[in-house]
Amino acid sequence: MWRTGGVLRVRVLSRGAARLCSSNPSNTSSSSSSKSISPPRFQAEKQRRRREREQTILSSQHSSAEDKPVKWTEKQRILYTATTPPGTKKDTSLPFPTSYSPEYVESSWYQWWEKEGFFSPEQHERLPQAVDRTFSLCIPPPNVTGTLHLGHALTVAVQDALVRRRRMQGYRVLWVPGCDHAGIATQTVVERRLLREEGKHRHNFTRDEFLQEVWKWKNDKGEEIYKQLRSLGASLDWSRACFTMDPGFSRAVTEAFVRLCDVGLIYRSEGLVNWSCALESAISDIEVDSKELSGPTMLSVPGYENKVEFGTMFTFAYPIDDHDGEVMVSTTRPETMLGDVAVAVHPDDPRYQAVNGKQCRHPFTNRLLPIITDSMVDMELGTGAVKVTPAHDHSDFLLSQRHSLPRLTVIRGDGTMTPPCGQWLEGVKRFDARQFVVDALVERKLFRGKKSHAMTLPICSRSGDIIEPLLKKQWFVRCDQMAKKALQAVEDGQLQIIPDYYNKTWKTWLSSISDWCISRQLWWGHQIPAYQVELPNCTDTKEERWVWGQSEDEARQRAAIRYGVRPEAITLTQDPDVLDTWFSSGLFPFAMLGWPEQTTDLLHYYPISILETGNDLVFFWVARMVMLGTELTGQLPFKQVLFHSLVRDKHGRKMSKSLGNVIDPLDVIHGVSLERLQEKVMEGNLDHREQLVAIEAQRKDFPKGIPQCGTDALRFALCSHKMQGEDISLSVSQVLSCRHFCNKMWQTLRFTLGVLGHTTAPLASLEETTPLSSMDQWICSRLYITVLKCEQAFEAYELHTVTSALYSFWVHSLCDVYMEHVKHVLAHDEGAMVQPNTEGSDSMRHVATSVLYHCVSVSLALLSPFMPFITEELWQRLQPFRHGAASQTSLSLQPYPCSSQLAHWHFPEVESAFLLIQEVIRTARSLRAQCGMTKDKPAMWAVCTPSQAQVLLHFGSAVWTLSRTSCLHIYCPQGSDNLHSTPPPEGSLIEWSERRETDPAALPAQRQACSKVEGNSLQSPIS
Repeated sequence: MWRTGGVLRVRVLSRGAARLCSSNPSNTSSSSSSKSISPPRFQAEKQRRRREREQTILSSQHSSAEDKPVKWTEKQRILYTATTPPGTKKDTSLPFPTSYSPEYVESSWYQWWEKEGFFSPEQHERLPQAVDRTFSLCIPPPNVTGTLHLGHALTVAVQDALVRRRRMQGYRVLWVPGCDHAGIATQTVVERRLLREEGKHRHNFTRDEFLQEVWKWKNDKGEEIYKQLRSLGASLDWSRACFTMDPGFSRAVTEAFVRLCDVGLIYRSEGLVNWSCALESAISDIEVDSKELSGPTMLSVPGYENKVEFGTMFTFAYPIDDHDGEVMVSTTRPETMLGDVAVAVHPDDPRYQAVNGKQCRHPFTNRLLPIITDSMVDMELGTGAVKVTPAHDHSDFLLSQRHSLPRLTVIRGDGTMTPPCGQWLEGVKRFDARQFVVDALVERKLFRGKKSHAMTLPICSRSGDIIEPLLKKQWFVRCDQMAKKALQAVEDGQLQIIPDYYNKTWKTWLSSISDWCISRQLWWGHQIPAYQVELPNCTDTKEERWVWGQSEDEARQRAAIRYGVRPEAITLTQDPDVLDTWFSSGLFPFAMLGWPEQTTDLLHYYPISILETGNDLVFFWVARMVMLGTELTGQLPFKQVLFHSLVRDKHGRKMSKSLGNVIDPLDVIHGVSLERLQEKVMEGNLDHREQLVAIEAQRKDFPKGIPQCGTDALRFALCSHKMQGEDISLSVSQVLSCRHFCNKMWQTLRFTLGVLGHTTAPLASLEETTPLSSMDQWICSRLYITVLKCEQAFEAYELHTVTSALYSFWVHSLCDVYMEHVKHVLAHDEGAMVQPNTEGSDSMRHVATSVLYHCVSVSLALLSPFMPFITEELWQRLQPFRHGAASQTSLSLQPYPCSSQLAHWHFPEVESAFLLIQEVIRTARSLRAQCGMTKDKPAMWAVCTPSQAQVLLHFGSAVWTLSRTSCLHIYCPQGSDNLHSTPPPEGSLIEWSERRETDPAALPAQRQACSKVEGNSLQSPIS
């Protein structure tokens, strides 16, 4: 029950609260704040932070410059208009558009990939780089009712990056798509549709008729998620797509239930469960949302015309039988007082020594409530007395087990009061009964008042109903022994959790695990393959007899053997309930491969290589997969678990439908108006304040809507965050920045294709290309280091390091430095005063062209796992210049670059020397900026040591080209035998670059500039 403390007060004592203490965490469906998982102080702090975030959103000012909305202008949308039948290869011989457009780039490629079977493991044998290794994983099956949000998009981006790289490395790769039947969610959606369109409720149909309606809805609407996955570029093997209600998967669910029953790991018992009265079903813990209330709050509850007040503490008195005193009970749910069966105090509490063993008199039923002692009562808190309601509170239920107390259910599954409450309350709705009880207490002069009370209210995420802990006979999975095996697997290193700090969470959950209720009172789902047995001539109706089997015939044979009767004399009635959706999801890694049959897929791809998912599913899905997989297959379902962080909005709030801040990835890919975003909020089921907050947050964050960013930019932005750390606060400005990177790649290809178009000699292969000039050697070495970083980071699952290295190479090394330099080389410019290597020669130009081609081509391959569409588009346009390129070849099947392949391109001395060149270039640009020389190209003198002079000579053309000077003069005051130089003219602008070391590669420690300028000359002394 949702009461803070479940408090008893003796009149002569000060009023306070009392609670039960336990070493085990309370069940999350209990809403008593004294018996809550989180301490009241933590809940108050959480509520305070939420109010602050809401207030910040609703305030008129932005808290910082970073919070201001990103400025953007609508880009020109270029469409691919060539006639390309679905599944045929896109025509890349068309003129190259002048700018990047996601719509143009992403057209047609996915259909071609899918039709050609590039995502199937069967294509492995055709790969020249094929190795005898397997990589398999499954996508966490999203609910068939929903649409993907940015959290799903992160999962897809991460998994697809891992999958595509392994496929390019020659692994036999299987990535299985799937969808969960989502029992409660799907049934709720269909029931609402039938009520809206036909005015009918579920019970107006037979079970079979209703299930036909669900399947009809699923076939019409259930493919939306698969469309989204394709839009995200997920390289899934669609021929193996798995739905948890498919016949094969359903057989696996039945097999699992029967096997676990046979070994005693599934049993039927009476227990307290999370119950939704609106759904008339037990629900999972993960389907329970917590709503923080600071005080009296009016809330809409399904089935009630008027709003119901929560956040109020009621106090009333129990008279002590044969005693002058009374005890007072404080509760947020006075209607449940009809189910009180005892009062508990601590055995060592001196205040209650005189009443231990006495009884209280119930004012309405006249029952006697014993005062019992229990060491779990916290006698330091409040009066130290707790009222016990076992049938409606999880902690009280455990206490009743220890003291053999009765369990009196006073609320039915439909939310109305039961007959034991008396005729005056029987059939009354639970929250209407609340006021009836309070009025009756006032009439009997036992009511002692009410006050504001902060509390946490558990709400069904599917129906919006207030959760009711109810006592029900259900099927349970016995978890303790399976949990011990799961714990041992991590401790022994058989199962690796990444990052390893989740080991503590793993241990906490599994060490305090309780048995798992798997019964759900629904029609949509896997009907429990258990049958109640009715024997001939049996008069004992109290005892329940149950059997289970793969079919009713098998169950009948089992019953006949168990009870010693003829099969035809037995009457069987199948349990109408269905299994918890998480039970079938827990079988996914092996059921998707055909288990329990020993299929080829099961033999080749199980256990799967890795399980990658969000860190919010540690217990609800991952732990259960480990427990069920180990028990049913004898193997761990996977050897590694990779958790990524949650995606939050820019205000730090978890993206949730209940907050109205969920962003559809397709809205980021294609763009969306502010009006449409706000329409989606209005279509949701938010209360008025949450709606206001959501709409205001959108107005501030997206005043012009969300710009079209494209799939590649979204994927790259998601993978650029450190996923093994703090939660991800993704802003659209970050995705937009990645779109700018896409355009940078596009313009790079425009330049490269222009260079290649003027090349007559065939390009050398990467292995045959030997960089000649210092700049060619530098960019080749930078590429080698980039490939090495990618290898190391991929193996550590640090995808943010990979994306950072690739972005840095493409933008800062390839574009900002090498391409700016190579323009001069390819333009036959002979105007340099320092040009000893004659880099304008034909051979130099040809090598530079090959280096440029391979740097771009290799970089596209490196980026392909993250940005599959743009890399395919650009790589295909390079293929006419590659000798022996096959027309049906895709970048997705090319060998992934490896450092050993580029070992001949590693020039560490050149890279070290180039640090000096970069400093000189930076200094020259700084001097030009001080002079306002935006167009002029002044002469530059570098005053340096002889060793530094040799480095400058080696990179001479790069210095004057990249520093935008007309020529470079080198002056060595100490003298140099092979360098004839003159000092800089008087009055040159000077900037000093002092160096801590004599090594020419050392970085400058400090600089100082003088402001006098004469004769358009710059002087850069290096000491």
